[in-house]
Amino acid sequence: MHLRFYNHERILGSGPSATVVYAVQRRDSNSGAGFGNVIVYDNLLRSGVETDSPIVGRNQGMGVGSSLAENSGLTNFQLVFTAGKYNGSSLALQGLFPVAPLRTVFERAITGGTGKFRLARGYLLTTEVRATNTTLTGQLDAYITFR
Repeated sequence: MHLRFYNHERILGSGPSATVVYAVQRRDSNSGAGFGNVIVYDNLLRSGVETDSPIVGRNQGMGVGSSLAENSGLTNFQLVFTAGKYNGSSLALQGLFPVAPLRTVFERAITGGTGKFRLARGYLLTTEVRATNTTLTGQLDAYITFR
């Protein structure tokens, strides 16, 4: 199964409406990837790249700056579906998030799921497709198999 969603994030430092915040900030870092930093997030998942695209769920999780070179962090998160045919289901994911230029593709593991995604395994390809001073939009392509 292949599913595509768009993660709409209000980035660190974008004020009280940020959907990504520091839980622990040991080092200053624009990306949050400073070694030892911990960030938490609750981003909107939309069906399209535009900010008025229908909301299909949320991307909720945390990231830890786990690289001494400060070029990546470890993420652990859930894609929680709140609308459409997957409403009430979720996907569990984990993996590295590199600090990289726009359009870089990176992969994380799908380690499980609930509801319609029970026993899911697979991978998620993420491509950051749009960035402003306060927002970051990522295209999420989930490739799912079931055991």
